[in-house]
Amino acid sequence: MLLAGQSVLLAGASGGLGSALAAELERRGATVTAVARNQERLAALGGHSVALDLRTPDACQLAVAAAVEHAGKLDVVVNAVGVVAFGMVADLSSDAMEELFLTNTFIPIMLATAALPHVQGGGAIVNISGVIAEQNLPGMAAYGASKAAVKSFDEALAREARRSKIRVIDARPPHTETGLADRPIEGTSPKMPEGLTPAHVASVICDALESDAKDLPSSAF
Repeated sequence: MLLAGQSVLLAGASGGLGSALAAELERRGATVTAVARNQERLAALGGHSVALDLRTPDACQLAVAAAVEHAGKLDVVVNAVGVVAFGMVADLSSDAMEELFLTNTFIPIMLATAALPHVQGGGAIVNISGVIAEQNLPGMAAYGASKAAVKSFDEALAREARRSKIRVIDARPPHTETGLADRPIEGTSPKMPEGLTPAHVASVICDALESDAKDLPSSAF
């Protein structure tokens, strides 16, 4: 599936990885509908964008409708929305835990639910769970659990969507220099080795979309 001419809904488009994905998708000729909460950061990307807070089912449905209206169809959904929190479980607030799962887990589920009736056969849904979904770490237990839940969801959704000829790709890139670790909703980031560039991760994800890849483990990056 070449991305040229494909309608792509990109959620979390204003983030470090989201903006790299927007640039790579457009470079490959996709028609991108970019969605994020911050209108100013979206406007800086250029292109077609819609400011929405996807933490409700209605907003996810509006995002899908915006992509269909923009391009006349929907072929691909890429979800790059995410938040992070650091700290031992005993010290993490319940508000932080709720926000981790609402953003990292519920949005992928709600967005997929809204998109599935509209995604064309041969299309794809990409969720980015990350390497933490392969092996959780102390000090990141709740964050890792929220991402592991996405991976588990993707495994089952892939089987359900297969009958509609829609691929579900779970992407698990290693630590990437998106700036997310510098903006935790709670706690302080531990010292981390230098990560991958967002441009590289975006390129690998787009290559997977254009191939027949059905999974993107950390080793693929």
